Amino acid sequence: MQHPPTHNGAPKSVGVIGAGFAGMAAGAILANEGHDVTIFEKNATIGGRARTFSEMGFTFDMGPSWYWMPDVYERFFARFGRSVADLYQLQQLDPGFAVVFADNEVVDIPADFDELCRLFEQIETGAGDKLRRFIADGAFKYHVGMDEMVYKPGHSITEFISLRLFGQALRLQLFSSFSKHARRFFKDPRLLALIEFPVLFLGAMPKDTPALYSLMNYSGLKQGTFYPMGGFGKVADTFRDIARQAGVRFRTSEAIEKLETSNGRVRHIHTAGRSVPTDVVIGSADYQHIERALLPSRDRHYKDSYWAERTFAPSCLLFYLGVSKRIARMRHHNLFFDQDFGLHAEEIYQRKMWPTAPLFYVCCPSVTDPSVAPEGHENLFILMPIATDLPDPEPIREHYYQLLMDRLEKFAGETIRDHVVLKRSYCVSDFKNDYNACQGNAYGLANTLRQTAIFKPKLKSPKVSNLFFAGQLTVPGPGVPPAIISGTIAAHEVLKYLNS
Repeated sequence: MQHPPTHNGAPKSVGVIGAGFAGMAAGAILANEGHDVTIFEKNATIGGRARTFSEMGFTFDMGPSWYWMPDVYERFFARFGRSVADLYQLQQLDPGFAVVFADNEVVDIPADFDELCRLFEQIETGAGDKLRRFIADGAFKYHVGMDEMVYKPGHSITEFISLRLFGQALRLQLFSSFSKHARRFFKDPRLLALIEFPVLFLGAMPKDTPALYSLMNYSGLKQGTFYPMGGFGKVADTFRDIARQAGVRFRTSEAIEKLETSNGRVRHIHTAGRSVPTDVVIGSADYQHIERALLPSRDRHYKDSYWAERTFAPSCLLFYLGVSKRIARMRHHNLFFDQDFGLHAEEIYQRKMWPTAPLFYVCCPSVTDPSVAPEGHENLFILMPIATDLPDPEPIREHYYQLLMDRLEKFAGETIRDHVVLKRSYCVSDFKNDYNACQGNAYGLANTLRQTAIFKPKLKSPKVSNLFFAGQLTVPGPGVPPAIISGTIAAHEVLKYLNS
């Protein structure tokens, strides 16, 4: 759906680095405003970390697998006169996910919130009513955050100084610890584990994360956990199709080698095969890579020491497994919290070492979606959060594969390894090679107070006037919905720049 352009004068040429969700969102909005947009992608396929691969009748999502914050997708599609229902089939999961504790105790998280409150009450007396209050608090943060905070570019603190936000600052709990906040409501370690897991997997240690992020619990436990039939690759394809319909050109397998600048502006984008003049560049690939590898030193804002001092969200060791039988006990999302949460978090964020007794996550989308595996087979995606920048040779990967499979088979009560017909691993060095990811991170910067909103890397280059950034290292942070929001903010900032 092509809108009439609202910009002043002739269309401008915009080069976007990276065809992940942030880059495609930004490109689609700018092309829909009449600008000439090209997205350059170093890999052969679009989607960024949400790429897929298919082999032997299996289709694997390589990255994102949790569909939360459904309103963010709807808000984006509405810009183009579309809705999720027009584009792909969204299935609410019930249970939303399962948590496996010691001695193979399984807690299924029901989709119905009243049922969830009853479950909390069974585990800890009084916890049902406390969950209602906890989630109501998260809902407040979510709606204030989505309406008034996350779509701001993070240039300056003045963006957040409104009478309304100032009056609500205490309720938003930007300066309170998530860990302390959760413990005001719950005592049972099982309840704390399922409340804190989004923080461990996406951010930082709960004690270092602002209590603001209980908004994630509202999304996961009250809005619900969903699955796009066909997998996240279908969502990435939808963004590509919307961008193409708006006029975006995609150049895959075309890595950018240099941004040529003069007088504080990018003049040309250089790839292996061409030099492309440009009016604006949006860097939705790794921020540090763009500055360090593509820009001349005079135009870099952040020094190497800056990145070395950041707290990154985890990297991860992933296994994609095709299994030649069904596994009766598997749910769609399975979180293994049968080991010490605190120790694993400490080894990720403080000691920066391979974990002693890791927590891990197993996604089995073939429970919900028969299209992702041959009939009678299972599609398994196993993720173990780890520290960034660890060496990951094959013997280490194999050691953890055997360790995780021991625990998975114990839970399943049946052999799995003997039925694995397809196996592929992915780890720190792959994130570096495929995405130029700083320190091999998987999720960007941790959601600590010192790395929230205005404290994140700047969305607009302070040194190059027509260079903007988007993606998980900028506002608002890691995850697919934040990436979509980031691309939206970047596009709006480019429009302001072009119309000024």
